[in-house]
Amino acid sequence: MFENRLQKVYKHKSKLAKRQNIGCYRVYDHDLPEFPFCIELYEDKIYLAEYLRRHGMTDEEHDSWLDACIAVISKLLDVPVTKVYVRQRRKMSHRTEDQYEKLDARKDFFTVEESGLKFLVNLTDYLDTGLFLDHRITRQMVREQCAGKRVLNLFCYTGSFSVYAAAGGAATVTSVDLSKTYLQWAEDNFIINRFKDKTKYAFVHADVKQWLKTLQPDSYDLVIMDPPTFSNSKRMKDFLDIQRDHVELLNDVLHAISKDGTVYFSTNYTKFLINEASIHASAVKDITRATTPFDFEGKLKRWCYRISR
Repeated sequence: MFENRLQKVYKHKSKLAKRQNIGCYRVYDHDLPEFPFCIELYEDKIYLAEYLRRHGMTDEEHDSWLDACIAVISKLLDVPVTKVYVRQRRKMSHRTEDQYEKLDARKDFFTVEESGLKFLVNLTDYLDTGLFLDHRITRQMVREQCAGKRVLNLFCYTGSFSVYAAAGGAATVTSVDLSKTYLQWAEDNFIINRFKDKTKYAFVHADVKQWLKTLQPDSYDLVIMDPPTFSNSKRMKDFLDIQRDHVELLNDVLHAISKDGTVYFSTNYTKFLINEASIHASAVKDITRATTPFDFEGKLKRWCYRISR
């Protein structure tokens, strides 16, 4: 059953990926309840995440079952078992301090390409890989619109949006995150793409919620904001709840951008309801469908908006 399903989706998605010259994409996401996997290809490597659930198997039975699944995946995707990276993860509704920390000290990084740009990816040491594949289209939108603009990337993670902005000819790019680990990762992504001008590219270690209060009007022209759903890091003055806080965050951003400025805002909170009436913007456009890549159709668990001042 699993083999048939995986063969079908891989045949379809691999054709689309080849046509679009995409080497990193999601192949399978919990299509069958009995096989709760997320399977992603990172060029010649497989990232296999198993969502934890009550499966009723002993540890030995589960290990045998997982080995059999890995053998099927390896065969169908034509990737050696030695290049299959297996992770077990819970479905997280709250992103906490733990997300910023290494799970172990292996530091197993390698480089992949997307739209001619290079990104460092790690499939073993962190909760996420370093490249959110669902924002592939949104990143390209930013790249096409930021020439000569002052770009701000809030909750920047590993800086993939920032790299796209630099590649698109942004006048300046400022990346802000609470995690020093991710900021260093973002800087490394800039270095491998040969964006090294420190007068143009800044990396700011700060609590975004508080840092926004320090900005003057007309500081930026284009802003990307992809915050966690929830964060209660000890490094923050207050906890972050995106449903509660999105209006304040967006209005602080809108206060700091130019009169023709644009904000790209996204959230992974599936029950999110945007309070459009309270946002001080001339237009709020839902671009979730327009930014959904082929490998996330019908499976996307995030919202995305383009907000104009």
